[in-house]
Amino acid sequence: MLRDRLRTSAILIVIVLGLLSLDYSIRIPGADGVWLLPLLLFFAIGTAWEIAVMLAAGGQPVRRTVAVVAATLVASSAAVPFLWVLSADDYPKNCPVGRLGWIVLAAAAAVFLSLIAEMREYGKSGNETPGNAIRRTSAAIFVSMYVGVPMAMLIALRGLHAETTAGRFGLAALVTTILVTKVADAGAYFSGRALGRHKLIPRLSPGKTIEGAIGGILASTVVAYLALAFLFPALLARPADTTTVMNETAVKTGLSALLASSWVGAIVLGPALAISGMVGDLAESLFKRDSGVKDSGNLLPGLGGVWDVTDSLLAASVPAFFCFATGVGGP
Repeated sequence: MLRDRLRTSAILIVIVLGLLSLDYSIRIPGADGVWLLPLLLFFAIGTAWEIAVMLAAGGQPVRRTVAVVAATLVASSAAVPFLWVLSADDYPKNCPVGRLGWIVLAAAAAVFLSLIAEMREYGKSGNETPGNAIRRTSAAIFVSMYVGVPMAMLIALRGLHAETTAGRFGLAALVTTILVTKVADAGAYFSGRALGRHKLIPRLSPGKTIEGAIGGILASTVVAYLALAFLFPALLARPADTTTVMNETAVKTGLSALLASSWVGAIVLGPALAISGMVGDLAESLFKRDSGVKDSGNLLPGLGGVWDVTDSLLAASVPAFFCFATGVGGP
């Protein structure tokens, strides 16, 4: 079991580091993050499928294919601006949709896609239980939003401040988000093993403790500081891409200036991602208990399913985007 866990973890780390290196060294101006898109979509599709399967195992009717397609639609929507660039045309700066607006449009499309699919298939079995159409549609919409929106925010995070930092700020923000969230998981686990005395929510996860949660928050804050103090300056100090970096001096004031401090940013970012990551972890535990399953899947030997890897990141992605967009690690 441990050997499988270590082997799978090593493979995932090599793949992630390889794609991050490719994304860093071979940049396509205006399409920052395009090299990471296949990996993010793999995690989105895998997570959506596992949640849909788990819902079905718990007796919740759901059209699994519809749920996965809708989740993929929402997750990939944040990539529209840089896919636009790949079509050999600059993304229009005056586009009324903006960059994040595509996520809203895709979310609305996912709702109607779920409805249309239900209309098309309703009654074909010849024996419909009253209320099942609503439950199936609601389940598909839930999966598409719960998976699609957070994954879209990770893609959007990669492109944050791309024009003014040659895409390097978003890369640092994405790496920091993953590191801080996963270190919070590890810190909570080891702190809980060593010091855990008081259960956090034993009905959902008997192994999680208050001491472990505190340890996870402290560990994530330390890693957040190290990333903001060393990773960000190292990446942003690289010679600028003169074709994309704007020649202007930004003067930070107020909240942005405060959050740009490594210590202040870490005190905000670390706990925010650690706590939200714990919520994501507990949310998966809730669904597992309700559905009567141990793991979300078995695609990743030793780790379980894809959702077992993405659970904390799903919940941490939106707070991470908000933190970096409001000044943390400011470019």
